[in-house]
Formats: sequence, C-alpha cells, structure tokens
Amino acid sequence: MAASFMLRSSFLSPPSPQLHHQSPSKSNHTIHFINPIKATASTNDAIIPPQKHRRPADENIREEAARRPTSSHNFSARYVPFNADPSSDEWYSLDEIIYRSRSGGLLDVQHDMDALKKFDGQYWRSLFDSRVGKTTWPYGSGVWSKKEWVLPEIDSDDIVSAFEGNSNLFWAERFGKQFLGMSDLWVKHCGISHTGSFKDLGMTVLVSQVNRLRKMHKPVVGVGCASTGDTSAALSAYCASAGIPSIVFLPANKISMAQLVQPIANGAFVLSIDTDFDGCMQLIREVTAELPIYLANSLNSLRLEGQKTAAIEILQQFDWQVPDWVIVPGGNLGNIYAFYKGFMMCKELGLVDRIPRLVCAQAANANPLYLHYKSGWKDFQPVKANTTFASAIQIGDPVSIDRAVFALKNCDGIVEEATEEELMDAMAQADSTGMFICPHTGVALTALFKLRNSGVIGPNDKTVVVSTAHGLKFTQSKIDYHSKEIKDMECRFANPPVEVKADFGSVMDVLKKYLLSKNAKH
Repeated sequence: MAASFMLRSSFLSPPSPQLHHQSPSKSNHTIHFINPIKATASTNDAIIPPQKHRRPADENIREEAARRPTSSHNFSARYVPFNADPSSDEWYSLDEIIYRSRSGGLLDVQHDMDALKKFDGQYWRSLFDSRVGKTTWPYGSGVWSKKEWVLPEIDSDDIVSAFEGNSNLFWAERFGKQFLGMSDLWVKHCGISHTGSFKDLGMTVLVSQVNRLRKMHKPVVGVGCASTGDTSAALSAYCASAGIPSIVFLPANKISMAQLVQPIANGAFVLSIDTDFDGCMQLIREVTAELPIYLANSLNSLRLEGQKTAAIEILQQFDWQVPDWVIVPGGNLGNIYAFYKGFMMCKELGLVDRIPRLVCAQAANANPLYLHYKSGWKDFQPVKANTTFASAIQIGDPVSIDRAVFALKNCDGIVEEATEEELMDAMAQADSTGMFICPHTGVALTALFKLRNSGVIGPNDKTVVVSTAHGLKFTQSKIDYHSKEIKDMECRFANPPVEVKADFGSVMDVLKKYLLSKNAKH
C-alpha cells in the first residue's frame, strides 16, 4: 500500500520499505517541499533548493500547494485488529468501509513505522514546528501539520479542514496556586476549536477520508453519528463544508440547546430519539449496517488519528519536554487511547524519551471504567448511565473500553471519578480564576483535586488538564449553579447578582460592603 503526503523539506529520502502485504492497487503519491529541514537519511538523498513563490491573486491555497516541487515517499497506514497477536496477517486498506475485525473486535490504524523511522526525531520535531501558525494548505491545521502521521495516503486536495487544532495550552497560574498549591499546572483548551470541542480533531480526518471515498465512487451517500452533542456539531460542520449529507441521532432532551442548534444550523438531518446515548449508538450501528451511510462515531478508528495530534501538540507547546501527568475526561473512551497513541508515536520515533502518566476522569453517574479499574481490571461490566451535567460523557457502555484499558495499563495510568457536586464546584472554582470551562473539564479538575490531596500528584509536577469543550455550550448549568437552583446541591461557590435599588446611596452601600469584604481577605 502506498502513501501520499506533503512534506515541507528540502531533502529527499530513498524509497522506504514496503509493508509485508501490498495492496494490488498501488499508486505513486507526492510530497511537497518548502523549507530546508535536516534529516537523518541515506547519503543518496538529493537536495532541492527551497522554493519561494508569491501566490498570484487569482490562485487559491489548494492550487498553490498543487504546483510546488514534488517527490515520492512510501509512508502508509492501514487498518489492523486492535491489539492483535503479532502473528496476525489480517489487515485492511483505509479505503475499505469497515469498522470491525473478522472476530468482531475493534480496529486500529497502524502506520508503517519503519518508513517513518527513516527520519530521526529531530527531523520530525523541526518539520512539525516549521508548520505552526502557517496558512500553507493543509498544514495550517494542527491535525494536518502532522499529516504523515495521520492519513499519509490522502491527497491534500481531498482534505476537509477548518484549520482546527493548535489550541491554547495555558498556564493556570492562579487556579493552581490558590486551590492546589501547584506551580506548573496547565490546561489544554481543546474547546477553542472550530465547533467548540476536541471532536473537530477527529472529524476533519474522518470527513476527509469520506470525501476521498466519494471521489473514488465508493458507496457512501452520507455520514451518520449518535451523539450527546459535540460529535454531531463537528460532523455536521465538516460535512457541510464538503457538501456531504450528515445524519445525526440525538437522545431527546439530554443535550444542551447550544449543542442541539449546531447540527441544525449546519443543515444536518437530525433525529431526536426517545432513548439515551447508548440507545442511539445501537441504532446508528444497525442503520449503517443496512444503508450506505458512513459511521462517524469513535468506533471508527480514523477519528482517533486526528485526536492523537492533541498529545503531539502538548509536547510541541512544551518545546518537546514531557509533562508528568495528563488528565483526560472519559466517556466513550476513545480519547484516552488517542492521547496514549500520540505520546507513544513520539517516543517510538525519537521525539521524546518517555511518555506522561495518564489519568482518565469519569462522572460518578457514568463510571464503568472507574468501577473496572477499582476492581483490579477484572471482568468489565457496563452500567446504566445516570444523568450528569457532564452530558458528553454520560455513557455506560463505552465502545473503546478495550483501548482505554490498554492505554492505562501501559502508562501506569489512573482512573478517578467526580460526583455532580464535585464537578460543578470544580467548574465554578476554575471559572472564578478566569477560565470558563465545561462540566467535563470540571470532572478532570476533580480528579486532579483528589490526586493532589492524596499526594499522588506533587506540587511541582508538570500537569496538563485536557479541557474538551467550550463553556459557552453549557451556560444553563452555570446559570443554575450560580442561582443555587440545583436540587440537593449546596453550590458553595455560587456568585449570584446582587439586586439593588436605582439610587446612589443604595449602590454605594452595596459597593462599600463588597469592597470591605474583599479587603478583609487580603
């Protein structure tokens, strides 16, 4: 199986080794070169001088990319059964429409690591760094800036991208100091993205591959997903950009209006179904087995290829220094494996020498992984997920349970949980220091509180909390909290507005009282 990708470098490498199993429909692909980057390769490498072109006014960035000098390499990827026996010879082209292995297990995207290893860690670090902040197609995206590690065989003209990724990694200075006694706490705000959640990272990959399949005249009339909100927003936006029909199954009355309006506005065909997420997931799997609708849920391992780039971005933003801990909210559990995979690829290809310990944080009302972890990884049992403010992780039978367990076992990972009151209090505390996070990030912060209080995470440990969605999607839960209208919840950090008469004296009295109270604290 061959690969096509665009590589910004002035160096050529010799053809890389072929995979053991070759696709009969092998074709040559191209790489685009712009900036000189030193690579460890053979002495036969030819040097192409850097090309500097000013794009004509009547030429778009896709056309500009197409006219750059090119050369061929053989990076490739394929589907294999997840965690298969090394002797297994089962594999599938990424151009096949398939979601499960012959045994019914999960699939994984396997890259030709031997071909990637022809370039050393310094080469990949320099290449990825050279693309940050650019508008060069398609590398302005935080996902497609790692194209060789994501979908190496896709033509760049087939990519559907909103230049997603490159999300903010910010120092939570006051929150860390005031509430946790930590000096090196960071928040990776994946919610600062095109549709307001990390789901964009995976959806650009999946919809790009669907775009490719449709151009190949594969039987795909649309793309469908079950969703608790964010997946449907990302799917509908990217499909709308590509002109591909999207179909969304939503659990009725279980997502915020801010999440519901996104797929509607993007023109998706939305079905509001009287069930929970797990019920919607079962239905979409049955429907996609009968109709030519491509399945977009995280059962589809293509999405994880995009999501893993957030892990690579974290290392990149730390100038390739490895944090001690990364805490990720967990629902369907694809994300925890995606982060593990991103970190491991960086280690295996020599960009870093170790990986961080991962923590998966679950809501106590939907905590099957936590229960599995506390049992010593004995037989997994799904649960009936109860209502949680962290609605995107209200999942009792996660598709990626095997992936999550594999990742956590291999990085000495931990699983924690958060009650509804704990997660809402943590969200309010974070917001009071200038954030504006989603309830799922509140779950992750609760896990951090517990691990910090127990001494597992030290005061100087470099720790990253992954924020998965923007707080603006969950304003009603914040309103209810600060209004103290949540049943059986104390709402200890509520900050409701103060009602005051419209006269100078009343306003002055209230302000003096407030300022005196603030002064007393300092």
